Amino acid sequence: MQSDFILEIIFLLTAAVIAVPICQALKLGAVPGFLIAGVVAGPFGLGLIHNVEHITHISEFGVVLLLFVIGMELKPSFLWQIKRLVFGLGSLQVLLSGALISALCYYGFALSLPASIIIGPALALSSTAFVLQLLTDQKSLNTEYGRTSVAILLLQDLAVVPLLALIPLLSVHGSSDTHLGLAFVRSISILVAVILVGRYLLNPILHKVAASANSEVFTASAVLIVLGTAYLAELAGLSMAMGAFLAGMLISDSAYRHQIRAEVQPFRGLLLGLFFMSMGMLLNLDKLIEYPLLIAALVTALLTLKIGLLYPLSRMFNLDSKRSLAVAFILAQSGEFALVLFALAEKAKIFDTHTFDILLLVVLISMLITPVLGYLANRFNKSSKVVNNASEIPDNNCVVIAGYGRVGRSIGDILTIANQPFIAIDDNAATVAHYSKLGVPIYYGDVTKPVVLNSAGIKHAAYMVVTVNEAETAKTLVETIHKQLPDLTIYARGHDRSTCHQLRELGATNAVSENIEASIELARLILTHYELDQDELTLEQLNIVLNDYKSNYYKQQKD
Repeated sequence: MQSDFILEIIFLLTAAVIAVPICQALKLGAVPGFLIAGVVAGPFGLGLIHNVEHITHISEFGVVLLLFVIGMELKPSFLWQIKRLVFGLGSLQVLLSGALISALCYYGFALSLPASIIIGPALALSSTAFVLQLLTDQKSLNTEYGRTSVAILLLQDLAVVPLLALIPLLSVHGSSDTHLGLAFVRSISILVAVILVGRYLLNPILHKVAASANSEVFTASAVLIVLGTAYLAELAGLSMAMGAFLAGMLISDSAYRHQIRAEVQPFRGLLLGLFFMSMGMLLNLDKLIEYPLLIAALVTALLTLKIGLLYPLSRMFNLDSKRSLAVAFILAQSGEFALVLFALAEKAKIFDTHTFDILLLVVLISMLITPVLGYLANRFNKSSKVVNNASEIPDNNCVVIAGYGRVGRSIGDILTIANQPFIAIDDNAATVAHYSKLGVPIYYGDVTKPVVLNSAGIKHAAYMVVTVNEAETAKTLVETIHKQLPDLTIYARGHDRSTCHQLRELGATNAVSENIEASIELARLILTHYELDQDELTLEQLNIVLNDYKSNYYKQQKD
């Protein structure tokens, strides 16, 4: 019944609301909280959820949206900046770890070749969500060990794409050479068509939608892009997640990417949490009780193998001994993408349910051990020095201009003349389209949404200039950003003295009234050529008069 399904969702959300904050308070992160919530509510826990399959189908869209966001972040220019670590160290780690684990699966555990081919590289992947959160908490993103870890994670994220493509080709339904050949040709044809459509039609379509100034339609368009590309990828014989990744890559250089990310972010967070809970519900505790020594041995072997490989590889790329150990320990676990790959592989009948249950336990337990691994990694990294930030997101700009109208454009022009980097965000599609063609770093988005600003790199900005025309919008924006980033310097535009005072009270470092500034400049023009009692005002006296008036003006709180 419909009411039973709603009740199961209520149980699941209740478990998450309780478990996730507890895990975060214990410094375990949100992912173990979702997993534990799924275990407790699932059939192997309290048995509150019976229809796990329905939950799993819905939660798969969380993985689709996760791959879409990762695709948007992996801009080719960013990868090129750290290409040596990404394609050198990262490739060696995935290939060597994957090959060794696959060989152990095939020769040591007598698993089939298709199963071994998937299991090895999947277990070689680490937890991007976990590791990035730990590095942020440790304030280690800018250290050499943090930069190296992020580079390896980037390559691992890229490696997910061919692994996703392998699953339908390795399944029992696509094993013949003829079928493989036809599937390959069809896959390439559909992917080429998607890329061509995305390259030449996506931005014009997004411009038309944005020009309508209807936020609900823009949200629907963002979700349509993700699901539409995912569906086409599935028609090509690939996975929906791979299609979403491709859609993200196509949008990575678009002026609309920050707003699109803001639109899909709430769906992604909720559905991805639901995916981890569904994995927790599939966690067979009976297997853990039945094979405790085997699972403990497999987890220990996985951690030992990955640490044993990552340490010498990091040393090969000029990291010292302590930093190499730090990298090896923080990346030793398996990750969320292994859960995705194993769930898809089991569904494709590449291996049986028993193998899936064992693998799930190995991955989840290794993820639960991650906080301990992160603590040890941080101990090794204590002596690391801060290096130039090559691992931050590409949008690491010094100035963010919120609103690119007449005032914002003037500021942008002056910053350009002064050779000062900036980005601008505006919700006028015509403005964005026009100035994008002129090479201005401007993006479409609603500046009142923190997700848009976070996507644009506000956390790494030195200054923010609020030039939006609407006073209430400016106040809301200043208040929101000041609460989120209290140390950020915010300069705001106000129409009058009262508005400027309110903006400063809400968190603006300083606010400028356009009325008084225009009045002062007009008065300066008059007084410069005005003779009073035939004695001309000196420039110094003129500046004193005008500065005193300005100071008294801003000191008053009301007109």
